[in-house]
Amino acid sequence: MPNDNSQGAAPPPPFSPPPPPPDSPVYRMLKRHTLSDPYPVNSLGPGESWRMFSILSEFVRAFTAMSEAGPCVSMFGSARTAPGDPEYQMAEKTAYLLAKNGFGVVSGGGGGIMEAANKGAAEAGGVSIGLNIELPHEQNPNPYSNIKMNFHYFFIRKVVFVKYSQAYVVLPGGFGTMDELFEALTLIQTRRIRSFPAYLMGSYYWNGLLDWMRRSMLDKEYIVQEDLEKFLVVDEPEEVVKNIKRTLVL
Repeated sequence: MPNDNSQGAAPPPPFSPPPPPPDSPVYRMLKRHTLSDPYPVNSLGPGESWRMFSILSEFVRAFTAMSEAGPCVSMFGSARTAPGDPEYQMAEKTAYLLAKNGFGVVSGGGGGIMEAANKGAAEAGGVSIGLNIELPHEQNPNPYSNIKMNFHYFFIRKVVFVKYSQAYVVLPGGFGTMDELFEALTLIQTRRIRSFPAYLMGSYYWNGLLDWMRRSMLDKEYIVQEDLEKFLVVDEPEEVVKNIKRTLVL
């Protein structure tokens, strides 16, 4: 039979595990990720809330700069594409034609396809916008954008791409290119943003991905046929511009 005095006893303190020994792998991992972690998303600490002011200021600067840009088309592709490559020339011509038809061109501001896009728009006398991101390698601003912005946070840069784009033009690229494409498609699919056209340039590059999406994603009903109609595969710059002009009214 329990003692009546036990009913008024204070609850036991919450369990707190002892710290790992200094020579253990767990201790070394924790030290690496809390004291010297170079990745911004992991650098948590007592002053973390102050980072919100930096995030807010980056949003304000971007929204102010883009507020008078007019109708824009965002172009994506590999930063490693050389100026002599067919994809570079395709991007440059597409951007040139877009600018000649009254569209501003937005790129990631770096080299490769991004440089080609900004170059084509600038040579056409149009609005050429570069949204550069601070990276430890590969990303140096190209000289062809007439509106330049530098971003520290990837997610703010992505918001600007989506918010100010009337269409996406996606050329061959790697992880970053796929990230931009599938994030936009996800936001359209889930109706978090208004639907806008997306054009994948270079059927030789994209057909394998589309075949896999049909065989694996569609057959297993992870997506529906309507999802595959949110983008169009094209090969010619003129075809991209013609389709964009048909779906968008300036």
